[in-house]
Amino acid sequence: MRASRRAHRDPAAGDVPAGAGPPSRPARRCGGRAWGWVVPCVPATSLAATSYETAPIAAAFCAPDDSTPRPAVTDAEIAGLRYVSDQDPGIRRLGTAPDFRYVGPDGKPVRDEATLERIRKLAVPPAYAEVWICADPRGHIQAVGRDLRGRKQYRYHPRWREVRDGNKFQHLVSFARGLPKLRARVEADISRPGLPREKVLATVVWLLEATLARVGNEEYARINKSFGLTTLRNRHVSVKGAEMRFQFRGKAGKDWRLRIQDRRIARILRTCQDLPGQALFQYRDEEGELQSIGSADVNAYLREITGEEITAKDFRTWAGTVLCALELAGMPPATGAGMVKAQLREAIQRTAARLGNTPTICRKCYVHPAVFDRHAAGALELRLRKPSGKGPALRLEEAAVLSFLRKQAAAAAAVAVA
Repeated sequence: MRASRRAHRDPAAGDVPAGAGPPSRPARRCGGRAWGWVVPCVPATSLAATSYETAPIAAAFCAPDDSTPRPAVTDAEIAGLRYVSDQDPGIRRLGTAPDFRYVGPDGKPVRDEATLERIRKLAVPPAYAEVWICADPRGHIQAVGRDLRGRKQYRYHPRWREVRDGNKFQHLVSFARGLPKLRARVEADISRPGLPREKVLATVVWLLEATLARVGNEEYARINKSFGLTTLRNRHVSVKGAEMRFQFRGKAGKDWRLRIQDRRIARILRTCQDLPGQALFQYRDEEGELQSIGSADVNAYLREITGEEITAKDFRTWAGTVLCALELAGMPPATGAGMVKAQLREAIQRTAARLGNTPTICRKCYVHPAVFDRHAAGALELRLRKPSGKGPALRLEEAAVLSFLRKQAAAAAAVAVA
């Protein structure tokens, strides 16, 4: 994109997600064209970091993750588990807290102490209704319940989460490889005349990178009054000249306040705001009817361009991995365990602030585990090299992180074969 485009989340002006932690250090441009989010500059061509101990990731209640291309049944087999559904016969929770009782698929009370202990360890919230518990301790889903809002929540087997998370981060390499092609297409679609569907989709994708905001979900917007890019209303954005100011309530109640400067994008947003209705991202179809853009449209657009099963969330995962890797790689060698922990805490907090997450969620869901593993071994080395050949390329720091991840994947594959 044009080098004149600037994205600001100025802590002095409050232009960061409220409550997201300390802001990133002032960013400097690191060579190459400024496309997407601004990252801290890496001054040296070879950077090394120190170590820290990676804690295991515990299973947690969450919505099922359907963003990865590998079939869920395959992941269950890899994890040594059995693929199950809450439609299968299972254990039901009856009564009220603290006197819950459990009935097995055969309709008889569950009395086996090992099974009851497994149920206790699942820690299904007492407020959940319609609780289903897998009768098989090897089921990839261990429990399902409905929260106070009636939403289904899942408790997965810890081994399942490990395999799925590993698959998700392995998928990140494919996403990064496709970024140059994707960015070139976005540039072309943004330059289209008028306001066709492709131009609006490209604008959303451009903003996904520039802001690192979530793509949005209509159900969250309707029920929680929390917004992402595709669910923004006209009132959430003010445009003056080349400057755009975004202010909206995001996931988990975090307030997002962003300033971006780009004349082309500002012009597109003004055109969108001139259309009837409250939704920001709309277009007219061939019949002249207004149509809105949703997260499914954005994900389909990404898949069509790259030929990969990527989603809008991958932008945040990639950004989190790059930002955290650069933070850790740029720190001086640690002289002790205390310094190592302090470095880790700082890197995670800065990365979380950019993403609008808590440090815990950032570490668990948005940074490739290999970054932590190599940091623990004192071998997190990123080499910045100018791209060879012509055509679209990753930024220097992105290419360095991608090269690092490829090497880690190759090393892991070699160990698996051995």
